[in-house]
Amino acid sequence: MDLKQLAYFVAVVEEGNITKAAARLHISQPPLSTQIRLLEEDLGIKLLDRGPRQISLSEAGQLLYC
Repeated sequence: MDLKQLAYFVAVVEEGNITKAAARLHISQPPLSTQIRLLEEDLGIKLLDRGPRQISLSEAGQLLYC
């Protein structure tokens, strides 16, 4: 886990959408998704519940975001 991954996580949470977060961060969507997935793997928990158009926080994601 690094600070960049945490910043990406915060952007995704605040935007509620990976595509919008990627635009805000000025990166493309695939690397952002990869970094979020790597963060989840490093922590060993699921942080986001991914829907077809929106992202919501899992219980663990809520704890990390607070």
